[in-house]
Amino acid sequence: MSQDIVTARNLIRSLPGVLRRFPFIAKGLYYYAVKDNNKELTLGTLIEHNAKKFPNRPAILFEDRTITWQEFDAWTNRIARYLKDQGLVKGDAIAVLLENRPELLAVVAGAGKVGVACAMLNTSQKGKVLTHSIKLIEPRMLVVGEELLAHAEDIRNDIQLRHSKPLLFLADTNTLNMFGEAPDGYVNLAHEISKRPAIRPILSNPVVMGDTAVYLYTSGTTGLPKAAPGSHRKFVRAYGGFGMLSLAMEPEDVLYCTLPLYHGTALLVCWGSVLAGGSAIALRRKFSATAFWDDVRKYHATTFGYVGELCRYLLNQPPSDQDRNHGLTKMIGNGLRPSIWKEFKDRFGIGMVSELYASSEGNIGFSNFFNMDNTVGFSTAPYKLVKYHEGTRDPIRNEKGRLEEVKKGDPGLLIGEITKKWAFEGYTQKDATEKSILRGAFKKGDAWFNTGDVLKEIGCRHLQFVDRMGDTFRWKGENVSTTEVENIIDGSGMVQEAIVYGVEIPDTNGKAGMVTLVPNDPDANFDADKLFAYLQDNLPAYAVPAFVRVTHAIEKTGTFKYRKVDIQKLGYSLDQPDVDVYAWLPGTSGYTQLTPALVADIDSGGVRF
Repeated sequence: MSQDIVTARNLIRSLPGVLRRFPFIAKGLYYYAVKDNNKELTLGTLIEHNAKKFPNRPAILFEDRTITWQEFDAWTNRIARYLKDQGLVKGDAIAVLLENRPELLAVVAGAGKVGVACAMLNTSQKGKVLTHSIKLIEPRMLVVGEELLAHAEDIRNDIQLRHSKPLLFLADTNTLNMFGEAPDGYVNLAHEISKRPAIRPILSNPVVMGDTAVYLYTSGTTGLPKAAPGSHRKFVRAYGGFGMLSLAMEPEDVLYCTLPLYHGTALLVCWGSVLAGGSAIALRRKFSATAFWDDVRKYHATTFGYVGELCRYLLNQPPSDQDRNHGLTKMIGNGLRPSIWKEFKDRFGIGMVSELYASSEGNIGFSNFFNMDNTVGFSTAPYKLVKYHEGTRDPIRNEKGRLEEVKKGDPGLLIGEITKKWAFEGYTQKDATEKSILRGAFKKGDAWFNTGDVLKEIGCRHLQFVDRMGDTFRWKGENVSTTEVENIIDGSGMVQEAIVYGVEIPDTNGKAGMVTLVPNDPDANFDADKLFAYLQDNLPAYAVPAFVRVTHAIEKTGTFKYRKVDIQKLGYSLDQPDVDVYAWLPGTSGYTQLTPALVADIDSGGVRF
């Protein structure tokens, strides 16, 4: 039997493990299925519950710091009071530019207690992209960590914040004990909140589950980042669906999280799971393959949050007799490829892989509840897998204008039905929201969310992820918008035209960025170093194309559309005459022109991207 197939026999074999989690299942189903958006069940109330039930147990572990649930709740109350004193009310927003550290979680929770939503800025963004992300939300304030002050200062004059004292500073230290010195023009947030009482403010208009808690950014398919509102319901669903149903988290559990907290996988899934158990989250600013297992042992972690790339980096480390010297028994995340699934579990001795499928803005999610191999699990939400145009995220409509489902086992575009129970919260931009909705898909008046992702059924309504379609690709754990990168390259003044796409590199996860471009002066020597310096200044590292193909012309169709699929198939090969291909090789600070020997080295896995 193929390990890719889920059968009734597989599910029956998994039942003992499911039954052991039964006490958590009933409670988890309650939280996952709560329908009343007006219920006062929010991120704040979940934290308060843990503060009362587990006051002295750790809530956050970071470096050498331990913060208990009682301490964390008091901290968030002081932040909530400060924001209320500054005139912020339910429905307002603030932007947050902090690396992974306890202050980020405290700000999100404190703001949430007064109904203020936090826009979770990507810490890799800078310049025009960061400015755009902030302007999407029109926040009243911006919270900046000392570690990212340079990013904020670069765009300070390009943004307008709707408050008399809008810039809030948090020193890169333990701000519960040391406030640091705020730069000119910034309010020292740690000092200000220390003056407030640790009692939650009373609101005339209480926060409820349907209110927006966070804005998470997605690259989408239309260019620059889009902002997707996430209600408190998403924390509640993660609390029940992942923390209880999937992981059965308990107070003794510790979840080690190196994923960036501006991502939904870390903030909603990982932290939501920790909230469910009254457990602890152990944070690291950025993932390190060499420090991973030492941290796991240091924090006595039992669980960790992952993306597929993280797992591959760990597998690429030399085998050690310490590979199983740890307390990890379960893991939760997404993107673990079938090609390394069993190898990872076997080498590191991890019994439960709670693989999931979800998106920040989407109305549908899958979870590997039965701990099957090579699957994102199943979903209780209504969905279909439909036929699509290759190389796009567009479904095929038949002669009647309706969509058609694929045959069982065939790859199909995943769409989720939009209903009252399975609402689509969409984006802050109405046109972007509407573009993601498929109307009249199977009958008049219906509406479906287009995920843009291709999956296939592998038995018993369990799905397996196949590919991300359309104008985005995933690299280094991040979604990259091809249009966004193309717009930045166009602004360089170095090119006549450019097309960006993702290409596969052997033994890597996701797709690396590549651009095919026509220089302004095709007859002159192209200055690849100048382009690289420009891209470094205007894009996060993961979005800088790993490969550049310099050509005299880019083939188009009769309707002036690029033959993107054909270009993508070429990859970084040197098969075309009179074309130069460059690569940003690991450990280098610029582009290197490829040779047949270098291409062979990359293809054989000799170059580790």
